[in-house]
Amino acid sequence: MAMLKEIKNLVAFLTRIPVGMDPDCLTDSANYMYLFPLVGAVIGLLAGLFAWLLLNILASLVVGILSLSFILLLTGLHHTDGLLDFGDGIMYQGPPKKKIEIMHDQRTGAGGLALGLVVILATASCIAELNKNSIIQSLVVSEVSAKLAMVIMAWVGRSAHKGTSTYFVNAMHSQYRSLRLVVALFIAFGIAICLLRIVGFTAVIAGLAVALVLIGVSNRHFKGVTGDVFGAGNELARLASLIAILVMVRWA
Repeated sequence: MAMLKEIKNLVAFLTRIPVGMDPDCLTDSANYMYLFPLVGAVIGLLAGLFAWLLLNILASLVVGILSLSFILLLTGLHHTDGLLDFGDGIMYQGPPKKKIEIMHDQRTGAGGLALGLVVILATASCIAELNKNSIIQSLVVSEVSAKLAMVIMAWVGRSAHKGTSTYFVNAMHSQYRSLRLVVALFIAFGIAICLLRIVGFTAVIAGLAVALVLIGVSNRHFKGVTGDVFGAGNELARLASLIAILVMVRWA
């Protein structure tokens, strides 16, 4: 019964699905972060079904835009907000502390707008290019990859300052650290390979590559990761996974 509470809090933290949020939602989400890919699979499944239905009545480009909008609304735009803040942070010329302050600013600057626009347009275009017969599987895998990217960033990275990211970094560095990582990887690769075989495997690898690159960028600019960096990792890993799927399918 207790496990159901934690899973409910994971869903409440990562989505806008009205399952109810307990006071210890943040703590539970951090402690069970290794299950993020499972929630990603649910998000991807819902988005995939939505996209598949729309493909029967609308042009593919419109479906790509509406499907991404569905995903962003379903996840409450939290990760998109992190992407915009991340763009502002890396564009600002100054010390890490000031860069973090810029990311916390409520206003969005040119760096955030530019990065957000490119990622959103590219992601919508990628979804529009997906084949109807595999769009559900592809969106499931891309969301699983996006959530695994955040797990990897918490497992590898260090917290740049005390904030939301601290809970997740501390949890992924606590007892059974290696087991937590193995479970997350097993879930992500298991789902991806079952649905798309080698294409799915490659998509997850692409998401992992993005996560590791962002760790390097974040260490350089912020001396660690923040909640906004996690959000950026989710959005960029989704895009990288979709690109990998399209490339692999065309090569095949």
